[in-house]
Formats: sequence, C-alpha cells, structure tokens
Amino acid sequence: MAEKKRDKVLVIDDSRLHAYQLQSILEDEYDITVTHTAEEGLKLVNETDFSLILLDVIMPGMDGFTLLKKLQEEIITRSIPVILVTSLSDIENEQHGLVLGAVDYISKPFHPLIVKARVNTHIKLYSYRKQVEYQSRTDQLTGIANRRRHDHYSRLKWDEATRLQVPFSVCMFDIDHFKAFNDTYGHPAGDKVIVSVAKTISYYLQRSTDFFARYGGEEFVGFMLGDTLDQAFDYLKKVRQAVEDLHIPHASSVSKWVTVSVGGVTITPKVGNTYESYLKVADTMLYDAKNAGRNRVVWADAKMKQLYEK
Repeated sequence: MAEKKRDKVLVIDDSRLHAYQLQSILEDEYDITVTHTAEEGLKLVNETDFSLILLDVIMPGMDGFTLLKKLQEEIITRSIPVILVTSLSDIENEQHGLVLGAVDYISKPFHPLIVKARVNTHIKLYSYRKQVEYQSRTDQLTGIANRRRHDHYSRLKWDEATRLQVPFSVCMFDIDHFKAFNDTYGHPAGDKVIVSVAKTISYYLQRSTDFFARYGGEEFVGFMLGDTLDQAFDYLKKVRQAVEDLHIPHASSVSKWVTVSVGGVTITPKVGNTYESYLKVADTMLYDAKNAGRNRVVWADAKMKQLYEK
C-alpha cells in the first residue's frame, strides 16, 4: 500500500532555536522546510506547494507582517494559511496580523500540544477548501475543467497573451450528430462517448500553454498560447482525426464513426480586444464546420480569413 503523501509546512523564523523547536514538534507528521529570512521564504513559497506557513513576526530585513502582505497580494499564495509566530502578546499586533490575512497566532514559548492542534486544524481546513474548489471547477462526468474554470482561467491567460503579445488560439468542439447517437444507443452510452472524446482531446491539449474544458452538453472549448495560425490549424486537424480514429460506432443513418467538428480563431490580442468576442468567432467557425459537412476544422485569422480542412 502506497504511503500517504505528507503535507508540507514552511517555517520562517530568524531564530534557529525557535525554528528547530517547531520542526521537532511537527516533523513526525509533516514535511518541514525551514528558512531564516522572509526573502528566502518568499522564494520558497513560489517553488513548493506548502499546506501551511509558520511565520515569525519580528525578523531583520523584511518582517513577518510585510511578507504576509506580499503573500496576500499574489493569487498563487494568498490561499495558503499563515500562522504567525511571535513573542508579542498585545491585542493590537494580533489584530494587525489577522487583518493582513493570518489565520491564527502561536506565542513563544511553544506548547507542543497547542502547536500541533492549531497546525493540524488549519491544514485540514485548507485541504477541505482545496477539495471544494477543485470540485466546483471540475466537470463531474469527464474530470476535466468545467465552464466555471474556463471562464476564470481564460481571462487570466488572455491578459497574459495581451501583455506578452503572443498568438492566442481559441477553439470550440462539438460531437457530431450527438442527439442521434443518444436516440440510438441511450444516454448512458452517450455519457461514455463524452468521456472518451474529452479524454482524447485532453491528451493533445495538455501543454503548459494549453487549456481544455467541457463547455456544456457535447460541446468543449480550448485555447492555446504561442501557436501561429497554421500551427494551430494543423494541430487541431490531428486532434479531430484522433477522435475519429477511436472508431466508436455511430448511428448508421448519419455516420459510421463518432466524430467532432472544430472551429477556431488565432489572434495576437491587443488592448481593447476581449476574449469573449473571439470565443464567439470560434463558435461561428464551428457553425461553418458543421454546415460544410461536419467532421472537419474551420479556422479564421484576425481578419476573418478562413481556412477549411479539405
């Protein structure tokens, strides 16, 4: 039986004695990383997936309050629970830390049972929040991202492409004649097709610059950063062919195999352009792909010049 993965805890304290004490109290249950400066702590927290940070308040250079504020300013780090460690016992400092985003306080000298109890409680709460967030952004049938996740992430990546001035490709997918498939084989079989198609497309759209989600029903949406118009068009033709090559039998009256139609657009975003407007363009290209006979890719450039798969 595989050993359960241990949560990672980061201890940031300029006192080697206090850092060692915390490590000794917690290392039997957690993987502990220790650093003695806020600057190094900030670097580590962006490199490792920590479940909790124990942060000393009074340190030379950047103090704990300043680091806490920086952590709260970043999307990646703001959700990590931070427990402040201090010998300060006045209410004003506790209030200041909690207002900045700390979840709790631990006072020196340490009581091992109190330290363990508070760390354990906040790690459990963090794990629960992560699980709830994951479920809220994941399509329950296919396990890929859902529309909510797409709506959030697409805006972030669109802004990134606008800032870096790199090509951005948006594409829409639709399973061809899906109603006919459901009418012939039933909805449970239709669900299996949705899962198989999602798994196949996900295999191709899994680079760090790619994103893929279920948009609703038998429709999917994806985007890619950095690919030129021709690269995106050629790549999506391979994706479309991969779905056909699954050789899932379709209703004989409409098609031999289950296939998908794909529509997309490639643009280098400029300030003032919106992701939503080009998502509509991709949807129009999908409509054109269906009108052209289905099981094909239709793509557009920024000037709406179209490429049709033969």
